[in-house]
Amino acid sequence: MALNKEVWVNQLKENFYPDSSFLKYVLDFSSEVDNNKIHMGEAGIDPKVLINNKTYPIPVVGRDDKDCEIPLDQFETENTIIRRPDAVEYAYDKLESVLRQHRSTLQKAVAVKAAHAIAPNEDTEFTPIVSTTGETAKGRKRLTFADILALKERFDNVEIPLDRRFLILHPKHVSDLLLEDLKLFKDLTNLTDGEPTRFAGFGCLSFPHMPTYSFTGGKYSKVEFKGQETANFASVAFYTDEVMKADGEIYMYSKVDDPEQRATIVGFDKRFVCMPIRNKGIGAIVSSGI
Repeated sequence: MALNKEVWVNQLKENFYPDSSFLKYVLDFSSEVDNNKIHMGEAGIDPKVLINNKTYPIPVVGRDDKDCEIPLDQFETENTIIRRPDAVEYAYDKLESVLRQHRSTLQKAVAVKAAHAIAPNEDTEFTPIVSTTGETAKGRKRLTFADILALKERFDNVEIPLDRRFLILHPKHVSDLLLEDLKLFKDLTNLTDGEPTRFAGFGCLSFPHMPTYSFTGGKYSKVEFKGQETANFASVAFYTDEVMKADGEIYMYSKVDDPEQRATIVGFDKRFVCMPIRNKGIGAIVSSGI
């Protein structure tokens, strides 16, 4: 009996970005995906606002937008064996138990790649990186509330709007803040009415697989994805309107009634990309060594 792949794929997509996922809070460009690619214009300069202008005609400022074609990354799950898939397919609870592991594996994989992509490559005016300054413990300086305020000020300096700023905290940084002030921070990474609790203008979330940085010549540089990690792990901040994600196709592979396994074998792949739009409104707090 052939599987109804639409049923399986639709349930795999269900609640793929829960409230606790930072990917829920970036712009969704999925509607722009065509053949698992997305075309993005690299925007030019922002126009000035003229107040009580008396000079006409108003100057025309050209936008030197550049079209950029971005292929979506491919994420694949390992295959799993399913006994009696026909019975599973039409029972929600059974189907969910089978798909849960595939969904969670894909959720983790896309979030790891996204967290790395969002993190700034280096410290610039519009992509600030600050160091932790707390007490030294286990070879690093702990994160303090003052460090978060320092990042806030860097965002303020370039007029990043306050309303949709988010901070993805490394779990060790969460522990640092709990040690600094348990009463203040104990509920900060919880959700309130489905929304992250805010501190210093940032909606605070946590994710364990964060990028790391090298430190040479007095400057931080992000370690490439799947590169040799360092001890300088980071928490990453972003402004919603400056970061995008795009979901492409989810495809289900199946080998029905495999004679060797006496079962059906299934696997999935998903197309996805997440990245900054203008290399602006992103930042990081990096754990400083001794």
